[in-house]
Amino acid sequence: MGIGRNLLSITLAASLVACGGGDSGGSPITGGGATGGGGGGTGGTPTPTACSLSARQDFAFAVLDEWYLFPDLIDRTVQKSAHASVQSYLDALVAPARAQSKDRGFTYITSIEEENAFFSSGSSAGFGIRLGYDTGANRVFILEAFENAPAFPQGFDRGVEILTVGTSAGTLESIQTIMANEGPQGVVNRLGPSDPGVARTFDIRLNDGTQQQVSVSKAEYPLDPVSDRYGAKVINDGGKLVGYINLRTFIDSADQDLRTGFADFRAQGITEVIVDFRYNGGGLVRIAELMGDLMGRDNVGQVFSRTTLRPSKASENESTLFGTNVSAIAPTKIAFIGRGGTASASELVTNSFIPYLGNNMALVGANTFGKPVGQFGFDKAECDDRIRAVTFKTENADGQGEYFTGLASVVPNTCAAEDDVTAQLGDPAEASVARALSFLRDGAASCTAITGTGLTGAQNERINLDRRQLLQPDRPTAAQREVPGLF
Repeated sequence: MGIGRNLLSITLAASLVACGGGDSGGSPITGGGATGGGGGGTGGTPTPTACSLSARQDFAFAVLDEWYLFPDLIDRTVQKSAHASVQSYLDALVAPARAQSKDRGFTYITSIEEENAFFSSGSSAGFGIRLGYDTGANRVFILEAFENAPAFPQGFDRGVEILTVGTSAGTLESIQTIMANEGPQGVVNRLGPSDPGVARTFDIRLNDGTQQQVSVSKAEYPLDPVSDRYGAKVINDGGKLVGYINLRTFIDSADQDLRTGFADFRAQGITEVIVDFRYNGGGLVRIAELMGDLMGRDNVGQVFSRTTLRPSKASENESTLFGTNVSAIAPTKIAFIGRGGTASASELVTNSFIPYLGNNMALVGANTFGKPVGQFGFDKAECDDRIRAVTFKTENADGQGEYFTGLASVVPNTCAAEDDVTAQLGDPAEASVARALSFLRDGAASCTAITGTGLTGAQNERINLDRRQLLQPDRPTAAQREVPGLF
């Protein structure tokens, strides 16, 4: 399913050869939702002329000039000489689209090498934790810990609070002080670059209330997109079996884990599912289409999503159909868990099921980011530059694709729920999972609707979750762009 869209990306840069473009190895993505643009990489063997700032800016402009989804929202008066980086130049060019909330950091320059490594296996260097912060109390918590990364064996897991950080035990600084004086970016700065060997010492408060001091060094690790602990499980809800799937990010290595998880659901006759996208910033369209197939056994041959490019590229428009998959189930109800970090491919999957499930589906948690558009990758290989430009919008079978303000405005049912960090993801007692189970059991009558500003009145005593946000660098890496909050 969707092979045309994946093959299309390979040929995109061919039309830019005259401008210095090489072959584009980047697949279409709908990621990078709640993040800003990245900095260009320095891989390969750049040449002074081909990789001068001016030449790289010319390439970026040529990409937008030919492919940008909103050609009338390019500021063609921008002077490249006024910008000291490619990203600054791109930001200025798409400023009119940004002013209309149609491109909120979705067009950016990144490293070919770095991005390819992430999308193939989730490879990145870091501690292997996802962080959130409380804007009111100036506190930082672990939202998620990746099992095969350096921090997890040191006691870092969901709900653990970071109290201090330093390069050694003698340089520890209070998180609350850093946040109060410098804001969240001050904490980001203290955590250091995403390079192997970077070490930090922390005081942390564990879930049982005890404190300990630990030192952790960043290392390369493959990010498991479906946790072996809670990523795919079956919940017994009063005798009814409910499938729970938590997808951290849409990367190639999610393929087999998703197939295996849904094959288990199918074998157990499961027809009601919780899909947890609460921190999922998006990723590869191919994996989104696979998820569609795995939950669309009764929809084979019908439209999963439509991809629409700018008028001059209308010949590339296509409709992607639900395909046959031996692991597929035919769900009668689905509860999608989302929050502000839920974007792009996560929203695409959710939106695509509205025409088929209607009132038998709900968005649980809080409103999502709002990114009904996606990017193709255009490579200037000799400079390790990949321009990710907004080139297409996605719509469901009913033509609905205008959810720039989040999915709460288009999903038939919404159920406000907290993100309870004191309970593990996938735990039936965790607030969002419990609310999802309630919807599957009792329908929308059991729900309080999600408003545009999210849920108010936090119930978790340890952290006001309504004020919590994902901790994110001003200039995220490829991994951080698709896995918001990753360090």
